[in-house]
Amino acid sequence: MELRFFNTMERRPMVFEPVEAGAAKMYTCGPTVYNFAHIGNFRAYIFEDILRRTLEYFGYTVTQVMNLTDVDDKTIRDSRKEGLPLREFTARYKEAFFQDIKTLKIEPAEIYPAATDHIPEMIALIQTLMDKGFAYQAQDKCIYFSIEKCKDYGKLARIDRENQRDGVRISTDEYAKDAVGDFALWKAWDEADGDVYWESPWGRGRPGWHIECSAMSMKYLGESFDIHTGGVDNMFPHHEDEIAQSESATGKKWVNYWLHCEHLMVDGTKMSKSLGNFYTLRDLQDKGWQGREIRWVLVGAHYRKKLNFTLEALAQARETLAKFDALFDRLKKINTAGDGSEAAELVDNSKNAFASAIADDLNIAPALAAAFDLMRGANRLADSGELSQKGAEAVLALFREFDRVIGCFEVDAVRESAAVPAEVTALAEARAAARKAKDFAESDRLRDELTKLGWAVKDVPGGAWELKKL
Repeated sequence: MELRFFNTMERRPMVFEPVEAGAAKMYTCGPTVYNFAHIGNFRAYIFEDILRRTLEYFGYTVTQVMNLTDVDDKTIRDSRKEGLPLREFTARYKEAFFQDIKTLKIEPAEIYPAATDHIPEMIALIQTLMDKGFAYQAQDKCIYFSIEKCKDYGKLARIDRENQRDGVRISTDEYAKDAVGDFALWKAWDEADGDVYWESPWGRGRPGWHIECSAMSMKYLGESFDIHTGGVDNMFPHHEDEIAQSESATGKKWVNYWLHCEHLMVDGTKMSKSLGNFYTLRDLQDKGWQGREIRWVLVGAHYRKKLNFTLEALAQARETLAKFDALFDRLKKINTAGDGSEAAELVDNSKNAFASAIADDLNIAPALAAAFDLMRGANRLADSGELSQKGAEAVLALFREFDRVIGCFEVDAVRESAAVPAEVTALAEARAAARKAKDFAESDRLRDELTKLGWAVKDVPGGAWELKKL
């Protein structure tokens, strides 16, 4: 089955044809380690994880490089504010990042290069650009890349070069989306940098942000590789500048496929601390939400569409995953004899639907629909008494396959029963009374309260109900 990805450079879906048969080399923009990553960051990291897992699902050997930006304007500013050495300050947030990706079941990259460990490679790349006439040293002692010398600058973000301002130099690591100008490759030391600097042929200083990714990606993946990813906000200037400096240095096409994910919204608006809708992963864990529930919400929208994150969506995720857990427990208890043929068509159809969906630019909605269809079909067969042990095992095996990509199902997790707190029992009894009185709005409200407390309630024949710990 062919894999197709929407290539931002070409603005169209393209069949994936790797540089090396059977291998996929990808570079993913990692965190700037000056604070805890927020869920907007993790929307991108989850997308990249789904991409990685999909490549593996279809048999590719993946080599993923994800950078750790541990020197830039923000890390220097905040480390000085706290009075800590840069390396000690950033180590805290590197450790937190690795804890967070483990919580979210994000597969680790093969290589996590830190910028401060690759200064010689960056200096060598800058020297190459100087030697080839693409870079120059200005009066402020910084080294800048001359976009005038790069004739196709702007090809990724479709920048209007005719309206650019001549002679503009951008020394900061980030700049306005509509600003087009020469960007810093090497930033001369000034007092704001404190003791953060390295010696170079051009004087004491440090690298600019953009040169880090070019130097580190080419060291580990080669001068040309398959895939580069990131959020749409990185397309310009970061990715545009990476392309310009990389291809100017080597004279080769740098990356074959560019994949960008859209923004994450919270409650329909941009995430903001002032609005009270700014969440790190740790904030959500403190509210009682589990890593796989957060992952389920972040997985749920196609990567090229905006994703609206809400606490209500987390509650729905908890309820949905509880239904899958109940199915897995149910299937493991089936011991009816049979050859499994009763489940063969269901399994084949679900497997084909999932694979064709995820191969089509990571089309997650129909892929998840295949998982829901498999759940409903398996429950129908079990309800009718038709499902054999071999059929149940085939369904479980397919869910394990799906989870190679989705990463949320926990088919083989051991779920321990828990004592039911009195508060939970009281809510369940009140809900049953509301249902009997046909006050379904109140019944739904009480069910949501139970879900927030980590319990699922299920109605059984005769007006009874069951509680299960989520």
